[in-house]
Amino acid sequence: MPEYAVEALNIVRTFSAGDVRALDDVTLRVPTGQVFGLLGPNGSGKTTMVRILATILTPSSGSATVAGFDVVKQPNQVRRRIGLAGQSATVDENLTGLENLRMVGLLNHLNKSYVVAKSVQLLNDFGLADAGNRITKTYSGGMRRRLDLAAALVASPPILFLDEPTTGLDPQSRQDLWGIIERLVEGGTTVLLTTQYLEEADRLAKQLVVLNHGKIIAEGTSQELKEQMGATVLALTFSSTGDALRAQPLLADLSIQPANIEGSVLEMTVDNGPSVTADALRRIDSAGIILNGLALREPSLDDVFLNLTGHRAEDIDVETPIETGRRGRRKSNA
Repeated sequence: MPEYAVEALNIVRTFSAGDVRALDDVTLRVPTGQVFGLLGPNGSGKTTMVRILATILTPSSGSATVAGFDVVKQPNQVRRRIGLAGQSATVDENLTGLENLRMVGLLNHLNKSYVVAKSVQLLNDFGLADAGNRITKTYSGGMRRRLDLAAALVASPPILFLDEPTTGLDPQSRQDLWGIIERLVEGGTTVLLTTQYLEEADRLAKQLVVLNHGKIIAEGTSQELKEQMGATVLALTFSSTGDALRAQPLLADLSIQPANIEGSVLEMTVDNGPSVTADALRRIDSAGIILNGLALREPSLDDVFLNLTGHRAEDIDVETPIETGRRGRRKSNA
């Protein structure tokens, strides 16, 4: 495996006869054996990039290699080395969990004895052994998502593309899936992860790229991105949204970034938390505005996301799911 499991250089992808640029000169280098996070609001180009790397789409210009193979010139070689799990589980509800995994292996022309053994192993690894002989339509959403991810691993691909893998899952199922991803990486798998959950990116991804309108607007580790925000976030809670809006212009010069208001809470990033807090309290008191509470905290990845894109992650609609007719080695394309 080369130093970079995925290398995409100056990727451009246009739609509607060139009028829409879904990706605009995007370069990504995904180190082997890591989780690489791709973040961005709806329509930012995340899913388009994954589709290109998975050979579902071709770039309008630029080049990309996966496991050292060109995605345009050597698509069959690429497909043999990737697994792909999209935003929605695509298991066959009329088959059992075991039958779903065996079907994937047989469609990829894998040895039957290997497929049987691998399927049993994956059901155990993903906590589905007791449900392996149950019809999949009886599975919960979290169980289906785990089975979907297991199916992407039947052929033991060294590179895994996960497009919003935990969307719609309950917190416990999300935590379970995170643990599975971490174990895969410990075993040497490279993961390219798109996600709308900042906690997910913060926990799993060693390197992050933030896309907006098809362009890279930030990249680095989670800590590096947080450090760009300033030392502290000051959160002020008022009795109403109206009071928060009244306070906003009074405090505008205390931060180089515009304050954010959600309901009755006003948040702003500041460099000198204690001093700025004291100044803010004096101004609010002088204006006769009632303050119900305040807090100083370190910036989160969500603060970074909001600052860069103008959106909070939880406000983002999920992008159009990947077309899963071609799921790595889940369909015999090679």
